[in-house]
Amino acid sequence: MKPSSKFDIVVYGASGFTGQLVAEYLASRYRDDSDLKWAMAGRSLDKLASVRDAIGAPADLPLIAADTGDPASIKAMIGQTRSVVTTVGPYQLYGSELVAMCAADGTDYLDLCGEAVWMRQMIDAHEASAKASGARIVFSCGFDSIPFELGVFFCEAMAKKSFGAPVSRVKTRVRDLRGGPSGGTIASMKANFMAAARDLSLVSMLQDPFVLTPGFEGPDQPRGNRPKLDEDIGAWTAPFGMATINTRNVHRSNMLMGFPYGRDFVYDEMVVTGPGEQGEAEARRLFAASKAERTGIVGGPKPGEGPSKEERESGLYDLLFVGIAPDGRQVRVAVKGDRDPGYGSTSKMISECAVCLLRDAPQVPAGIWTPGAAMGDRLIKRLVEHAGLTFEVEA
Repeated sequence: MKPSSKFDIVVYGASGFTGQLVAEYLASRYRDDSDLKWAMAGRSLDKLASVRDAIGAPADLPLIAADTGDPASIKAMIGQTRSVVTTVGPYQLYGSELVAMCAADGTDYLDLCGEAVWMRQMIDAHEASAKASGARIVFSCGFDSIPFELGVFFCEAMAKKSFGAPVSRVKTRVRDLRGGPSGGTIASMKANFMAAARDLSLVSMLQDPFVLTPGFEGPDQPRGNRPKLDEDIGAWTAPFGMATINTRNVHRSNMLMGFPYGRDFVYDEMVVTGPGEQGEAEARRLFAASKAERTGIVGGPKPGEGPSKEERESGLYDLLFVGIAPDGRQVRVAVKGDRDPGYGSTSKMISECAVCLLRDAPQVPAGIWTPGAAMGDRLIKRLVEHAGLTFEVEA
């Protein structure tokens, strides 16, 4: 880890919608924590100053002018801090230079990326330099994919406790989700489709469940691309749009931790629509609606836009994880969040990831990580105590 710097954390993109939420959380949660030195960065000092006033941050909170179009300003920014939290996406358009510079400088990097192909490109290009410099690069520190990645981690721990061994099959079933994807997530989806349209060789990477596990190819995985009756939970299920990134991160975590779930680990994610004919009809309706996402024609907010405070606070999510032992025994755990996933919960999660990496996990080796593989139980503890998540065993 990089030795002491002027700042512990710089929030890059703090004048954007999600970046402002991250800054607001840090300003509130760590207001009385004089040991945490942080700053806000973005293209316009005037906009940053307005955000500082709007979120009630101290008037002397440092502001840094930095723009991906000006590499010298990015280099100057990362030279002042131990870690950069960036909400400036799509990352394949605005993140490559920042990752490269952090990896070379020994500066920790955390983002909200859900762009698996770009993440693989960054792993191939910069993991060696990150390991040489001491940088910890941590992708996907928001709703994609922390609740899923840590949900599997917690489910496997409970399986080991109950059965004496981990299980090689885990299912995630989304029981409730209120609050749509962020504008940044939608922009990332579109960027993925546009990149694949320009370069057809990327299509196979997008479809590969092991794209984030270089050198390892596991067993066939459920495709999760059709409505299906799940007999283990007695309900119909529909495809889940975020499974394409979450499943990749879960498999990478397994590899980074030395395959504690086994090299034959099988994992999938689906949305629960209910039992009987009504559940089947809803699954087929959702499947039809998801075709727009699969072709990149998606509505919703644009980057920089998002729901009101009331909408964020009324959002939530409820995820069921079913671990199935070879003899058919099951362990079930639930992960729940108390805010809308794309903004309210995500801004808290990435903030606590950054603090956890600095304070609770300084010994994590350099390299390119998933949050769960890097921080595990320490991150679960912090998310439960501060970020409104719960991890519980169900009967």
